[in-house]
Amino acid sequence: MDKNFLAKAKKNLIERKGQLEKELEGFALKDKKVPGDYDSQFPDLGTLQSSDEDAQRVTAYENRLSVEYTLESQLTGINQTLAKIKRGTYGLCEKCGQPISEKRLVAMPEARFCLKCQK
Repeated sequence: MDKNFLAKAKKNLIERKGQLEKELEGFALKDKKVPGDYDSQFPDLGTLQSSDEDAQRVTAYENRLSVEYTLESQLTGINQTLAKIKRGTYGLCEKCGQPISEKRLVAMPEARFCLKCQK
């Protein structure tokens, strides 16, 4: 694989990793016991006056959990991809071992499979 392409991909992945971590830290705390895991915080909406406000708090928390899961999944994919770059296996299909096209890697840097094996 072209060294310039690889360097650019690594730079973009590191930037995206930082963005995801920053976004997660906006509403969740890093789990000290599980690397790469975050725990959403129950939203503080001030003093509750009614059951409607309590329901709003629960709904906000549920939304945070969903977003947390999505962001954690993306972060895991990026970390796995960065590990592949370090090992020198980035851009190789995990199923057939053939190179994944650079066009596919530009569109989806964390791609694990070539288009043929993705189907």
